[in-house]
Amino acid sequence: MSNRSNQQSETKPESKTNSKAKTDKPSIVNVAVAVIHYKDQYLLGFRDATQHQGNRYEFVGGKIEADESAAQALIREVAEETGILLDNNTVVKLGRLHHDYGDKQVSLQVYKIELTAEQYEQHRHREQGLEGQALTWVSKLQLLAGAYHLPAANKTILEWLKLPSNIAITYPLAHFNTHTDAAAWLQYHQENLASESWVYIRLKDANSKHLAEQLMTARPDILTILPNDNEQPLNVEESLTANETETGQRIIAKHLTHSTLMQCFNEVGSSTALTQSLSKDYPLIVSCHDIASITAANKLASMRIQNALPPVIGTFVSPVLATQTHPDDTPLGWEAWSALVELADMPVIGLGGLEPAMLNQALQYGGISVAGIRHFI
Repeated sequence: MSNRSNQQSETKPESKTNSKAKTDKPSIVNVAVAVIHYKDQYLLGFRDATQHQGNRYEFVGGKIEADESAAQALIREVAEETGILLDNNTVVKLGRLHHDYGDKQVSLQVYKIELTAEQYEQHRHREQGLEGQALTWVSKLQLLAGAYHLPAANKTILEWLKLPSNIAITYPLAHFNTHTDAAAWLQYHQENLASESWVYIRLKDANSKHLAEQLMTARPDILTILPNDNEQPLNVEESLTANETETGQRIIAKHLTHSTLMQCFNEVGSSTALTQSLSKDYPLIVSCHDIASITAANKLASMRIQNALPPVIGTFVSPVLATQTHPDDTPLGWEAWSALVELADMPVIGLGGLEPAMLNQALQYGGISVAGIRHFI
């Protein structure tokens, strides 16, 4: 994780007009947010009624000072507020958010930290923080269900927290003898996908779109990521009952390929008509390979939040390592991959030559999850 530089520029006398204009617009408060958990138990504080966004629960954190990085601020604030020392814990970036409350603008740099069993036992029974605020541990299920009233800026964070530790991607049809062996493809995935797993159903053959519907019907327990409608229209929603579609138990997100993502913006970075046609019913997961696509993903994420649309909940950044499916692609390697991770404003999923056992390595380099085909099914 890289530290941000904080260089102060020379200040010059301002006219009264400029000074007044600046006071009319609230300054941006940079905040480090710590999503602290032990397994499926998450730590929340409670804001006093006299505070901004009072009478709400919140993740622990506070203002980033001019002489410190976001990670340094996070470690300091958590120690000051709760007494929990995070110096030796793995601090993983979830993302960055900007939120305008009208009377106050905040820029949140959000990190996820898992406590050790010893840390959890030491702090689990404390009902009050070091600054007198109420503290409580809540289950992930209750948290994601909205049982605790959090400030509006936290809505996207809750969507990020839904990401699992690993995501399976379906094999291409070509893996099963011939391009037309749909029955073998369907049977294999029906029998081998893990229960309740997240699955990106990636079928590039335009004539095989019906297979996604058949797999989802055969395995109603899996949570699916489907291609965005303009890339590969599917009639899956029409075949599901209203209850299944509304509860989101079948389709968890839509996916944008790298090429489609880049088509969302023109040469000068302005959005195109394609951006408006993206799914407005589901969160998005995008594929990125370089700085340009990470920049595009950040723009798209910001636009969707500003327009109150389901957020970009993650990005596949690849290839981390060499892969059998794309042997000619030059892998990034962990160090270069980590540099791209740091630029992303949303959680990063490692992809390319990985296996579930590499999750801890991905966490060490700033990712939140891993994905793949052959080692994940």
